[in-house]
Amino acid sequence: MTNALQPLPLPDRLERLYARRGLGIRLRLENEAALLARLGNPQQHWAAVHVAGTNGKGSVCAIIDSVLRAAGYKTGLYTSPHLLRFNERFRVNGICISDAELTQLLDELEAPVQAVDGTIDDRELTFFEITTALGFEHFRRKGVEIGVIETGMGGRLDATNVLTPRVSVITRVSLEHTIYLGTDLAAIAREKAGIIKPGVPVVCGPLPDEALNVVIDTARARGATLVRAAECVSVNAVDQKADRQRVHVDSAAADYGRVEFPLLGKHQLENCAIAVATLDLLGNEPGLDIPADAVREGLRTVFWPARFQFLSHDPPVVLDVAHNPEAGHALAQTLKPFAKRHKVGLVFAIANDKDIRGYLKPLAKVVDRCWAVPMTNPRGLAPEHAAATLRALGFKVSQTTLADGLAEAEAWAKADNGFVCIAGSLFLAGDVLALKNVTLPW
Repeated sequence: MTNALQPLPLPDRLERLYARRGLGIRLRLENEAALLARLGNPQQHWAAVHVAGTNGKGSVCAIIDSVLRAAGYKTGLYTSPHLLRFNERFRVNGICISDAELTQLLDELEAPVQAVDGTIDDRELTFFEITTALGFEHFRRKGVEIGVIETGMGGRLDATNVLTPRVSVITRVSLEHTIYLGTDLAAIAREKAGIIKPGVPVVCGPLPDEALNVVIDTARARGATLVRAAECVSVNAVDQKADRQRVHVDSAAADYGRVEFPLLGKHQLENCAIAVATLDLLGNEPGLDIPADAVREGLRTVFWPARFQFLSHDPPVVLDVAHNPEAGHALAQTLKPFAKRHKVGLVFAIANDKDIRGYLKPLAKVVDRCWAVPMTNPRGLAPEHAAATLRALGFKVSQTTLADGLAEAEAWAKADNGFVCIAGSLFLAGDVLALKNVTLPW
């Protein structure tokens, strides 16, 4: 290992951190706890909301963070992975960690990391374990009051689960990462429900009975009050204009009235309800006050990129990170209103470990044309394999480069009243944002 005293530029430091991805995914908490202990347990210096789930957890985190900021709290938002820059994973009051702060933290974490490496089961700390500790320490140094923390994988043994939050949150649950989390919904729900702490209230979104029963049993066993978002919050679409929808939000705590909400799709109404239910609970916590005006303002101003994000309106081009069957279904539902007025073209790439057929089947009903493209991440499915699957499912498809695929799709849309959707992977979304020089407001 390189001497900790040797000065390294940030790209080299990050490359060393990325190299730890080769250590794989190891689900346990002992190493994370040991590293955080050497840092003085920074996670104990701020309140937290902890969010797990298969789909929607990033959007829920973004909504909660936006409202808390509108209420005047200094927030930390920890999410993964990133779209363009590693710095995006750690945001304080909506602003990414700076290169200087990141460099200093990576430098100061070197000694604690070396001290913990190999001490438990003779294994080194993983990429995500170090990244999580880095984020928690950054939040402590910045004086964060409330951290909104997204799990990486699962929940029970995810590195973030060293937290004792004010509220735990479980969004939708479906089959994912079955090698690590289990091969049925009950097993996966058991992993997600692992974030439930004794006596800490938990909010859950719409869950299949098989998963819901696990969450109910876990909450009961741990003396945690369970709140089902759909039973205490209603979010109904009123109308939609361009790249935002107007919704009516009503909860057991308050009637928030009609609010402009920039996240599109029926699934985002569910995510909004989960977030509002969580915020209502937080508002009951000692020392926390979340006025109705802050909820309305936070919903109006939330920004979460690559979630049916319009990159242009002439021709209409949207970018989405949907990458599994449930998300593919939600994307198809969101596209349906546009498909009534336009032909829909799909620029597509996906990771090689995803259920490509399950993802594409619901989209076959709304997509007229496809372009199979590569992505820079090595996990990307080869375009020729993606194209073959698309053809087998009845799609009209071209195989090409990303730049050519985007250009061809946009030209097709202009000439044929088309609507272009770019989807299949968060890594593809990052490639598209980089290619189009789209900057993110943080």
